[in-house]
Amino acid sequence: MGWLKKIFKGSTHGTCEGQYRGKYDVNVVWNEPSKTSEGPSQYKDEDEDEDLDHAIAVSLSEEECKGKAIDKKPQIEEDEQLARALHDSLNASYPFNNIGQIYRPSPFSFLSTFRRCAGCHREITDGRFLSCMGAIWHPECLRCYGCNNPISDNEFSVHGNRPYHASCYRELRQPKCDVCKSFIPSNVFGLIEYKAHPFWQQKYCPSHDYDHTPRCCSCERMEPRDMKYITLDDGRKLCLECLDSVIMDTNECQPLFQFIKEFYEGLNMKIEQQIPLLLVERQALNEAMESERNGTHHLPETRGLCLAEEQIVSVISRRPTIGPGNMITDILTRPYRLVRQCEVTAILILYGLPRLLTGTILAHEMMHGWMRLQGFRGINHAVEEGICQVLAHMWLEAEIAAGSSSNSASSSSSSSSSSSSSSRPTRKGIRSQFEKKFALFIKYQMESDTSQAYGDGFRAGLRAVQTYGLRQTLNHIRRTGIFP
Repeated sequence: MGWLKKIFKGSTHGTCEGQYRGKYDVNVVWNEPSKTSEGPSQYKDEDEDEDLDHAIAVSLSEEECKGKAIDKKPQIEEDEQLARALHDSLNASYPFNNIGQIYRPSPFSFLSTFRRCAGCHREITDGRFLSCMGAIWHPECLRCYGCNNPISDNEFSVHGNRPYHASCYRELRQPKCDVCKSFIPSNVFGLIEYKAHPFWQQKYCPSHDYDHTPRCCSCERMEPRDMKYITLDDGRKLCLECLDSVIMDTNECQPLFQFIKEFYEGLNMKIEQQIPLLLVERQALNEAMESERNGTHHLPETRGLCLAEEQIVSVISRRPTIGPGNMITDILTRPYRLVRQCEVTAILILYGLPRLLTGTILAHEMMHGWMRLQGFRGINHAVEEGICQVLAHMWLEAEIAAGSSSNSASSSSSSSSSSSSSSRPTRKGIRSQFEKKFALFIKYQMESDTSQAYGDGFRAGLRAVQTYGLRQTLNHIRRTGIFP
């Protein structure tokens, strides 16, 4: 029958789809959502009902003119088939998945004049509507989930079964670089890929690894474009948060030195000899390392050195100031002659590092000094560096534990501390949230170090101390030169 064919011929409603696929990780690939090629501006008219009525009337007229008798049984079967077809057409559903991709629905016809908008849930009566996302809408009811304005663009994106303007979707969903503050561009394969610091999770464009973007010499975070780091005289960069607790001269470091000596004394490892502690510039540290025949130093970048030879070093005697352009200026140095009175002539520490990092390096170098003064000889390099890292790790953990309770203790002692020395607190006091996290960063660095001496040696030493205790481990190293 001709009219039945017209019913099942269907309509040509356009569909709109968008998709988003992506995951976020240390090395993240973010797939930009595909955009709709058919926009919601394709409006539908209600001419289909008129065509249907006309087709039915013409068909019935043909049957009467021919004068043919109609068999009731075939007619009933045809009516049942038609009813089932109409029921299936009107109740068709179009599934969505959970990651933003929309399956393209098949074209379908509306055989009733009653249509309900998926946005306002009211009947559509004016004859103009949008068909997309498996539903029908008033033109003003299809709104962006980001800005809540109607979508009139020819293209839009869909995420979580929700429509977005393409610009709104990008602003809300596409990752931005924490350094240049721009949207992270796609690579040659059309994928959006960025890098992230393994501890701080600072996201940045891969190009910043090669465009000389400065990093803080202490926390390793990259300098954002909207922030200016401090530049030290040797070219190192220091972020403003690390600057807050930085130690700049020899006198400023003495309270910290005394505190770490008391830490060693609490482990029954008191250092009786008077060992000079000196803060120096990078050039002076490198020169002292070259002059030291048997010196040990903190790798991979030399930031500390335990000396045993007599020599003259240039030490920082006054805290420098920050001049124009956030440059460190007015560094006052003086020569210092090292005299050999015992197996250790001095401990040198690089200036311009935060208190916790300075203390960790100092605790490491003091262990070198303690072992020399105690007569440890012929020890494997990885063993000596490893056990020194263990002592530095122990001191840092004590500082982390003290910092967790410092906020409650600092409020009761704030009045008395204000009348004490102007030097920075060495035991307890108000510690910023950044400084607490920075302590965890130093600990993370030590525990994840991949070098043979400072990584593998540290982990072997830590296992030995945890298994046999510090005293027994040290006795075994003295006798055999290796870990138990």
